[in-house]
Amino acid sequence: MRYLCLLYGDESRWEKVTKAEMDALYEEYVALTDDIKRSGHHLAGDPLYPTKSATTVRVRNGRVSATDGPFAETKEQLGGYFLIEARDLNEAIQIAARIPAARTGCVEVRPIWEMGERLTEDTFSAYRGHA
Repeated sequence: MRYLCLLYGDESRWEKVTKAEMDALYEEYVALTDDIKRSGHHLAGDPLYPTKSATTVRVRNGRVSATDGPFAETKEQLGGYFLIEARDLNEAIQIAARIPAARTGCVEVRPIWEMGERLTEDTFSAYRGHA
């Protein structure tokens, strides 16, 4: 099953990070990515630019509006993602726990509902939060 690991953290902390610290963290992410590629778990993953570069799009009554910035003010911002393949949620959690963002922020792990997958009672229940 595919899982999306969403990396959240306080992006204001990057203002205090030295280049050497950023280089070390980058190398840690490269090593993790290489490792989960070798194990066959890695499907995709990238960091995101800061929220100040975001644009939020809404369509209301057929009209498109685009506003600068993220949808909501939060203490932690979405900073990147890993798309992984895991046999079950437990394995996905073990992989997510190795992501450096889990030490200073959090990693949200969500199963992917494959397009074309039939809507079963279990899928419907899970989607509605009743699983």
